[in-house]
Amino acid sequence: MSAFTVLREEGHARRAVYATAHGDIHTPVFMNVATQAAMKGGLAACDLRRAGCSVVLANAYHLHLRPGEDTVRSMGGLHGFMRWSGPMLTDSGGFQVYSLAGRRKITDEGAEFASHIDGARVFIGPRESVRIQTALGADIIMAFDECVESTASREVVQSASERTLRWLDCCIDEHGRAGQGARALWGINQGGVYEDIRADNLLRLQERGLPGVAIGGLAVGEEKAAMYHILDILCPLLHKHIPRYLMGVGTPEDILQAVSRGIDFFDCVLPARNGRHGHLYTRKGKINIKNARYRLDENPIDEQCGCEVCALYTRAYLRHLFTCGELLALRLGAYHNLYYYNSLMAQIRQNLENGTFNAFRKAMTECWTSGP
Repeated sequence: MSAFTVLREEGHARRAVYATAHGDIHTPVFMNVATQAAMKGGLAACDLRRAGCSVVLANAYHLHLRPGEDTVRSMGGLHGFMRWSGPMLTDSGGFQVYSLAGRRKITDEGAEFASHIDGARVFIGPRESVRIQTALGADIIMAFDECVESTASREVVQSASERTLRWLDCCIDEHGRAGQGARALWGINQGGVYEDIRADNLLRLQERGLPGVAIGGLAVGEEKAAMYHILDILCPLLHKHIPRYLMGVGTPEDILQAVSRGIDFFDCVLPARNGRHGHLYTRKGKINIKNARYRLDENPIDEQCGCEVCALYTRAYLRHLFTCGELLALRLGAYHNLYYYNSLMAQIRQNLENGTFNAFRKAMTECWTSGP
């Protein structure tokens, strides 16, 4: 039986479940980003569980640099190391290599770069990435890919697309050698904003018969309309019997738009990052809690939110914490925003089950547009 089962569809949107060794993932789902086996903002695995998180994402690049995958493996893999018992996905490090422009050299063998920690030379290729992720012990591991700037020329994008497919074959071979059948290897689609390159890359990727496919290289500077257009091109070509993951996206609005096009998995650092800076999500949109207007506000961040921050603290107190630079502000802001995102995904799933997703999407969009 397939690990992925579609339970309900409404238009292109779908409610599904993906089985892993550490539990079922109910989709659409937002993966909470614990880059270095921890959430920035001082949140532990127990906090993530209370915030409704069902999948954690960690990063192979960062964990390879420190503490090293061998250390993590010796401590029981990422699940044992960070005390997370649920499903986990690791990113291959391809995007981090992309972000090191000026400090990296990419060839068909892989990427050599200067560590952002101490400047030491490091090499990661497709085989190395699979070995690192295998040692980390995630349920889902990602193929090593080459991501390029949204403004890159057609020639550069075409070259990166071809290299991504060659690297994918190396990843598949290494994954087979490792015999890690319990850890699913997913491929990543690349192609910039060029419709034909994207479509060709996706069709050739899916020929490999992998159990999941990700769309990478979006939300890297292009206009939202361009991202949505690429999704409109790709989604009809995506196989229906495997999960679809839109990498690095995004805002609540982007998630609703992508779900309506058939995307199942999401991740982004945005909710935790915004929370640490006092930009907090409500049912009517985002607020900046540092604004003077909240100095004497006795209301919670959002009266309809069920998180412990909204149950316990006023906007006035949160503003005080942020303006004083108290570390508690970062923790409470990040926790609330992650709760908001996970709650939003639960509402999306419930409305898909009820056949009311399109009405929910319209109502939420109108609410966000009206402003807090």
